[in-house]
Amino acid sequence: MEKTKSSLHGHANGSLTTVLSIDGGGIRGIIPGVMLAFLESTLQKIDGDHVRLVDYLDWVVGTSTGGLMASMLTTPNKNNRPLYAAKDIVSFYRQHCPKIFPQPSSSRIGKIIHYLKCLVRPKYNGKYLRKLLKKILGDKHLHDMLTNVAITTTDIKQGRAVIFSH
Repeated sequence: MEKTKSSLHGHANGSLTTVLSIDGGGIRGIIPGVMLAFLESTLQKIDGDHVRLVDYLDWVVGTSTGGLMASMLTTPNKNNRPLYAAKDIVSFYRQHCPKIFPQPSSSRIGKIIHYLKCLVRPKYNGKYLRKLLKKILGDKHLHDMLTNVAITTTDIKQGRAVIFSH
């Protein structure tokens, strides 16, 4: 991929590795989404409306819902540009998060049952998210992304951290 010329300047010896790390947090992903939109719009004021965050980054790393954002920012469209702009993240979350991260019943007993179930299985089943990702990403894989991507998560059965990268 040919990167857009940016206004960022590296160290004197030219060795600068840029990494964006996006934390998880479920529906609270709206917060980094707002921050990423602000950052991208600021960079666009400097380098032009055509630039996207991925143009400045060597790595995008995300945990849980941050991994979803990392995928959104780095998946190429048919023109080999990001499928999503950072400003699209918040509206995406508002539209899809109620189904990705369904909340337990508002009754006290409903919440208790929900939290007891979380002791023996993942908090969210992921069915809607898998279907949505297949629709959005199609047959794209991590090696197809516009820059290096790493997604961290937990293997619930093994009880250990897992890192997906290419």
